[in-house]
Amino acid sequence: MNAMSQTWIRIGKLTDIPRRGSRCIRNGEMSIAVFRTVDDRIFALEDTCPHGNGPLSQGIIHDGCVTCPLHNWVISLETGLAQGADEGRTRTFPVKREGEDILLSLGTSE
Repeated sequence: MNAMSQTWIRIGKLTDIPRRGSRCIRNGEMSIAVFRTVDDRIFALEDTCPHGNGPLSQGIIHDGCVTCPLHNWVISLETGLAQGADEGRTRTFPVKREGEDILLSLGTSE
């Protein structure tokens, strides 16, 4: 029987990220932006806008979304989908909290 389970990596504490802010971590060549909302929800997206590859980590966080600083595309923090008339998607990563610790999953392991 092959059971697939997520591998969780501890990446820091909630207080490491300001409210309505972000921090980036590297996974090989990829940068992953970890966002904290005003109500302390945590989300993780590939730090690349689907439109012009803008750094989402430098965008403005609002209403469960981030606005890309280059061309004002609005991306859902939960789904990675572009909002409104724009079309595209940014990769999302599972993230969870254990107390004040933030854990990120980069995929599954067997």
